[in-house]
Amino acid sequence: MSTIKSKRSILPIVGWVGVAIILLIAAALLTSCSSPSQKLEAAQENVKDANKDLDKANEAYLDEIEAYRKESAAKISANDKSITAFNARIENEKKEVRDEYKKKIAELEQKNTDVKKRLDGYKADGKDNWANFKAEFSRDMDALGKALKDLTVSNTK
Repeated sequence: MSTIKSKRSILPIVGWVGVAIILLIAAALLTSCSSPSQKLEAAQENVKDANKDLDKANEAYLDEIEAYRKESAAKISANDKSITAFNARIENEKKEVRDEYKKKIAELEQKNTDVKKRLDGYKADGKDNWANFKAEFSRDMDALGKALKDLTVSNTK
């Protein structure tokens, strides 16, 4: 009797494993037996999805550029206002000091104009070029802002 019990306990396990193996084979056959037209439809759907993803990425890229342009334009405008205010403040300085400040301000004003032209002239031509342009432009804007701040601080001392 012990052999009958052991066969009964093994039979359900073998039965479930057998059923699982048959199901796996059937699933593999059904998925590998798709027709060429089904494969074409699936490939076309994949292309559509990839194009949608590409369009979203390009839109995000262009949105980032536009947001950066607006942010930088605001900084450039603030620089212009600082320059105008500084020019008004130095009018009461001695002529020699005023002339020296005006020379420095003219240089900074030219740099501000140059960065504005660079920003306006930038054309979206790839993410790598954008990253390089943005890094260099940000560095130049920071340097210009620091130079303006240093000049106005040295004047108030």
